[in-house]
Amino acid sequence: MTPLEKDYLFVYGTLLKDTGHEMSRFLLEHAQWIGDGYFYGKLFIVNSFPGAILSDQHTEKVYGSIYQLSNTIRVFEVLDSYEGMDPHSTEPDLYKRIKVDTYLKDGSTLLSWVYIYNLDTEHLEQIHSGNYLAP
Repeated sequence: MTPLEKDYLFVYGTLLKDTGHEMSRFLLEHAQWIGDGYFYGKLFIVNSFPGAILSDQHTEKVYGSIYQLSNTIRVFEVLDSYEGMDPHSTEPDLYKRIKVDTYLKDGSTLLSWVYIYNLDTEHLEQIHSGNYLAP
């Protein structure tokens, strides 16, 4: 990454600043909140946390917040583990981290890292509002 490149992270669940979760506080210490927005996807309840998948339908949105990371390597060391990503496991990871076009309320687009749910969603309840905090 060159000094001019910026890493953004889109969060939609327990990492949102209004959850009070310890990992959301960790993120706030290592990133700057840019704004609220969305990406095209579907949101599901997995257990006591949500999981999102991508969608080609522009009517299906997952709402959350976008952060600019100040220490990308450190943030992803901690969050990848929290999100169930284990490079040494032979089982599929719970999430995969990929870059996705995300959209701020003002219409601008940012290419952001997003943790996408990596397992089958057929048995999960969908959050049709796309908003974890306001289902």
